[in-house]
Amino acid sequence: MDLGVSDEVLGTFVPIVVYWIYSGIYVVLGCFAENYRLHSQQEEDEKNLVSKGAVVKGVLIQQLVQAVVATLLFAVTGSDSQDTTTSENTSLLVLARQFVTAMLVMDAWQYFMHRYMHHNKFLYKHIHSLHHRLIVPYSFGALYNHPVEGLLNDTIGGAVSFLVSGMSPRVSIYFFSLATIKTVDDHCGLLLPGNLFHIFFKNNSAYHDVHHQLYGNKYNFSQPFFIMWDRFLGTYMPYTLEERAGGGFETRPCKDFKDD
Repeated sequence: MDLGVSDEVLGTFVPIVVYWIYSGIYVVLGCFAENYRLHSQQEEDEKNLVSKGAVVKGVLIQQLVQAVVATLLFAVTGSDSQDTTTSENTSLLVLARQFVTAMLVMDAWQYFMHRYMHHNKFLYKHIHSLHHRLIVPYSFGALYNHPVEGLLNDTIGGAVSFLVSGMSPRVSIYFFSLATIKTVDDHCGLLLPGNLFHIFFKNNSAYHDVHHQLYGNKYNFSQPFFIMWDRFLGTYMPYTLEERAGGGFETRPCKDFKDD
């Protein structure tokens, strides 16, 4: 259906709308799913070092920057009419290749950028530590970052993924919506039964929760899709899920894991 809106506009703003819709769904589910939470509601309220109002403001600023960069990127990469025709004639095999390529590029970019921001004391103190004020992650805090980190890690990383994969603006609508939903899911703090992301990806809300805890601060950097970089480069921290008193689960490092 032609809505009279260009693919470039949809590719810019649909992931933003998806972010807030999907985050809202998880907020509602969290109110009725105490037995599937990785942290209690009380821990979420007491342990985090930033207010939810500040988080919303920070996310909106990052999304504004992303929208500006996406608009500029689409403006220099071709016309909408050409891309629409190309997308309609693109085979499923090509689309799959573009998706997988973009996923691998995004993972590589975010792993090395994320890891460097932890190991560089200046960058961690002044930039990345902002995100780690969320000791107990929750859905709409997924993109709560310092604006510099949001630009370098998420926005430019997304642009590189788009360019290297060769996908069109129309295809990017679906890819960046998927990446957005996956990122929200990784920060949602819930382990819901039947969650397809948890079935197909080992990089999930429990995996990323380990990274947000003090014991896992220098491990489990991979995001948002695969864990291969952590496996390859020695930053993988195995963990177990244990039932928490009062309901829910908590992540704990495996007993045989040695921190070298």
